[in-house]
Amino acid sequence: MGLDVVGAGLGRTGTKSLQTALTMLGLGPCHHMVEVFAHPESMALWIEAGAGRPDWDAIFKDYRSMVDYPGAAYWRELADHYPHAKVLLSVRDPDQWFDSTQATIFAPNGGVDRAMADPDSPMAAFFRSFSGKFNAHIHDRAQMTDYFRRHNEEVRATIPPKRLLVYEVGSGWEPLCAFFGVPVPAEPYPSENSRAEFVARVASMTPTAP
Repeated sequence: MGLDVVGAGLGRTGTKSLQTALTMLGLGPCHHMVEVFAHPESMALWIEAGAGRPDWDAIFKDYRSMVDYPGAAYWRELADHYPHAKVLLSVRDPDQWFDSTQATIFAPNGGVDRAMADPDSPMAAFFRSFSGKFNAHIHDRAQMTDYFRRHNEEVRATIPPKRLLVYEVGSGWEPLCAFFGVPVPAEPYPSENSRAEFVARVASMTPTAP
């Protein structure tokens, strides 16, 4: 299918809501980390990508857009591989972002910490495949907020302005619709994956590698 939208925003920048929003705008199916958990056989492809052997067309064969990890870690490669695709950088306050990660995706003693406790496990290999720039510092506010700022600055400096939308969390439909040239839906902009919803989702899932 090939990507028309490359999401460069890191996890916990409204990416689950963006997944739904892009689908509502006719730009789906949209890949998000939840798709990896739904299709654990795809972890092997992501591990290969982390080793420098990506098969992007196989990973995204059923998708038209991508947001969140693990794809966001490869925004540059994906923007090059799909030169027609627009790039969507979702952003928020760095300290609020860090607080959100610590309550959800990078919670102390949470799923990532448990996976990394066994460095030889497939889950650890999957996490390492896209987190090399930050996985040693996931609980360090100064290191992580610096990484967050540098990531966003690098995207802004690399992608031409006409190809890039910097989307502030909470901005609603208008910036997205103007950027993609589509009408504003009558439905409210989706609001998904709050901290409580994230915790409930993780409790209901036990993702396992193939």
